[in-house]
Amino acid sequence: MDSSDQRRKRKRFFRQSYSSSYLLAVRFLVVFLGFLSFLSLLSYTSPSTSSALRPALVVSSLSLLSSSSSRTVKSVREFGKFFSPLKIEGRVLFPDHVLVLLSGGRRDGLVRKSDLYRLECVYYGKFDGFGKGSVDYVKKKVLSVDEYGGFRSIVRCPLAPESYSNVVHLKRVGKNAILGVRNQTVKSWDNVAYAAARDGETAVVFVKGLNLRPDRESNPRQFRCYYGLGKWDRNGRFNLSTRALTAAQEVVRCPLPKSVSVRLDRGQGIRVTVGLMPRSHEPVLVPSVAKILDLGRRSSEGKFELCVCTMVWNQASAIREWIKYHAWLGVGRWFIYDNNSDDGIDEVIQELDLQNYNVTRHVWPWIKTQEAGFSHCALRAKDECSWVSFMDVDEYYYFPYSTPGHQSFRALGYAPQNSLRALVANLSSSSSSVAEIRTSCHSFGPSGLRSPPSQGVTVGYTCRLQSPERHKSIIRPDALDATLLNVVHHFHLKEGYNYLNLPQSSAVINHYKYQVWEVFRAKFYRRVATYVADWQQNQNEGSRDRAPGLGTEAIEPTDWPQRFCEVWDTGLRDFVLANLADLSTGLLPWEMMPSASTV
Repeated sequence: MDSSDQRRKRKRFFRQSYSSSYLLAVRFLVVFLGFLSFLSLLSYTSPSTSSALRPALVVSSLSLLSSSSSRTVKSVREFGKFFSPLKIEGRVLFPDHVLVLLSGGRRDGLVRKSDLYRLECVYYGKFDGFGKGSVDYVKKKVLSVDEYGGFRSIVRCPLAPESYSNVVHLKRVGKNAILGVRNQTVKSWDNVAYAAARDGETAVVFVKGLNLRPDRESNPRQFRCYYGLGKWDRNGRFNLSTRALTAAQEVVRCPLPKSVSVRLDRGQGIRVTVGLMPRSHEPVLVPSVAKILDLGRRSSEGKFELCVCTMVWNQASAIREWIKYHAWLGVGRWFIYDNNSDDGIDEVIQELDLQNYNVTRHVWPWIKTQEAGFSHCALRAKDECSWVSFMDVDEYYYFPYSTPGHQSFRALGYAPQNSLRALVANLSSSSSSVAEIRTSCHSFGPSGLRSPPSQGVTVGYTCRLQSPERHKSIIRPDALDATLLNVVHHFHLKEGYNYLNLPQSSAVINHYKYQVWEVFRAKFYRRVATYVADWQQNQNEGSRDRAPGLGTEAIEPTDWPQRFCEVWDTGLRDFVLANLADLSTGLLPWEMMPSASTV
């Protein structure tokens, strides 16, 4: 959904809710109960005990974004800057941090990062009851904060110290009130429903822990989706459910009950999870931090002919060149799924968007879920884009100069501006059954370099392997199979649709896979693909997803600059310098302009 549509929807919803007499009554009751609870807390504090050692409990309040409600104790002075009191909606335990999901905030539904950075993480002893007068707690600075999904925020906290619980709570720096709820838990990343989206009259839920086989559709009859509308059975579980329609990898699709659809139409996020249906037992529900959100744009504007979706981790230094080059080829819309970057990429994306490149950043904190993230992006792009390319920021489309194979894909012997957009538009008009365009990838090596090329990868790297490796795809999002099944490089299509392999004489992708060592080394830290082993893991060492012969340690081989060099290929370099360089300065669009002192 466009950010402007989100703001209008939120403002309309808040105006309606704020004027409701029912909400006023509830707020009066909340304040009254809060005052009584505050007095109760004071009664537990002895005159000889410092208040700094007995932080006051701030229980989560009525959420304006979910249908659950609870009694609250709110400190107006310490959390009073927020229009809707902050509420911890869930915690997820990752191998190296705890993710805390917050709702509530200011009138626009968001919380400024500067406000979130004023919070700190609080940990209680594992054997001390939170809210029972315990003084055994420690504090740590937050690792990072971010907006998430329009209505929620993220706070990343360090792992708890030894003998302390990872059920982390939050407090404002210099204040005593603790934001948290009794008996809350932390969900394990190995077993959690972590995201959800609406697709027509169905819910698409993204789940860890089902252990479904990669690249295979599973039997959906063993699963149900459970929805939280404030109606609970005696065991405290969701009691409104529908049977799954499809299940594959980490994606489960279910019909939406009418009552859920109505609430989504009003702009509310609805809690959801997935349950496994054993033959002779009660359903086993996956712990959840997921809310269904309506991603549709619902605009009268026409669709973009060509969009791009990617998932990145710390690619701030590379994204300008990649976006500006492909915008010249005709890409009109960009979906950047940010997988926990900490290199300032959000500022680069804001800068590009201000320059009218139509780029949006979608925070995707779920590690090693690239396939699921691409499925989510396909849903997000369906209302906005006729075609979507799924590619990485080190991959560049290249149209060779006049060759015998180019004739059926472009009229001219060279690739003019907007040629990639023209290619997909021509296919749309000439064939209604082609829903995926596959393009071969050539892998480039360091090309003798020891430091990153100053003019960018398209100009600096000019030596590659002889034969192509794999392919990448441009797809029609409305023609994808209901499972949204993909293996990053391509999606499964609906029956009746097929794919087209572009001949290498017409188009290829230059994949700058093996760059100078300082850039390539970052890949040892983490891979984003779900079913691809990290570099450090001793698995599938012969796979093309790994550097051949490199092993599992990030130690630079002495001959690294000369590796992966079988064919010198300067085609894209020559094309970029001839077509994109400024005629007066010689600078490329992604190069920094010289300062006044150096002119």
